Amino acid sequence: MNRITKWILGTAFVVFTSFQIAMATPPSVNHDNWDNLLQKYVTPQGKVNYKGFQKSKAELDAYLDYLGKNPVQESWAKSEKMAYWINAYNAFTIKLIVNNYPITSITKLHDGKPWDVKWIKLGDKTYSLNNIENDILRPQFKDARIHFAVNCAAKSCPPLLNRAWTADNLNKYLDQQAKAFVNNVKFNKINVNEVQVSKIFDWYGSDFDNLVTFLNKYAKAKINTGASVKYMEYDWALNE
Repeated sequence: MNRITKWILGTAFVVFTSFQIAMATPPSVNHDNWDNLLQKYVTPQGKVNYKGFQKSKAELDAYLDYLGKNPVQESWAKSEKMAYWINAYNAFTIKLIVNNYPITSITKLHDGKPWDVKWIKLGDKTYSLNNIENDILRPQFKDARIHFAVNCAAKSCPPLLNRAWTADNLNKYLDQQAKAFVNNVKFNKINVNEVQVSKIFDWYGSDFDNLVTFLNKYAKAKINTGASVKYMEYDWALNE
């Protein structure tokens, strides 16, 4: 076998192997349709136009169906998995409200425990919103900024980002949302010796470790180590 023949066979093997790998690796999920809906019906401040989403219910359902047929794959990068789960949580929360709109609060649904109901079909598994947040996002990714990405449809919840999360924008938007939430006086009142903060920092305290240290990563006004911490009332009224 001469050199040219060996080169041709070797090249063909590499091409064929690469083709096999490409075929075996599931394609990444495209969130463009969800991004379009968010830009259309969510303000930069995070207020949601649920009536608008009702008008585009077919598009929303199509995106949710698409997620269901394209579940997370082990071959995906960590950032891609995380973006998928955040988008799924937010999109299915919107769907829950749209299905029951008009309604004054998500807590009016399922005896005040809508997060425990398993109804989200992704691949061959069925999840609740709590499964996604507390069994997947929090323990698997161990990133406290997740709390500023998922939205529970309430006024006191960190505002819903009006863009879809992707592997490429994930870290940028996580930092952006964390900084915006911490410094927004509607949710937190930061002073040097005293802070009044969202109940989220109480409910999920273990995720933030040392709260003052965490807040100081994003707060414009730096907080003293021994500052007193109080938690604000949570407003469950709809975020519209």
